[in-house]
Amino acid sequence: MDIRTTPTPGQYGTKQFLKEYGYQLVDGRYRYDKKRNKRYKTVELIVDKQEWISGVSIPMDRHVHVRVDYGETELRQKVKSAGSFWDAKKKAWVLSYKTVL
Repeated sequence: MDIRTTPTPGQYGTKQFLKEYGYQLVDGRYRYDKKRNKRYKTVELIVDKQEWISGVSIPMDRHVHVRVDYGETELRQKVKSAGSFWDAKKKAWVLSYKTVL
């Protein structure tokens, strides 16, 4: 399929999309299928929005909490053998982020 146009919200060809999807609309696309002689209108939507800081990552030596369900005996044994310790308040095992990865 070929993409000929990608109009952004407010441009010609997106008014109906804008009415239907509002602020969630990122852009619309017109795709052309030469084999079937069809034109498809598609949209790109925002479905989730969260805070994100570029370049910030978790340090490898930072301690993280890992919950292991009661029935996961093999996983619990692996976590114990990796040098973790039990945090009774949070009911979770504490490991370094590097070990978890």
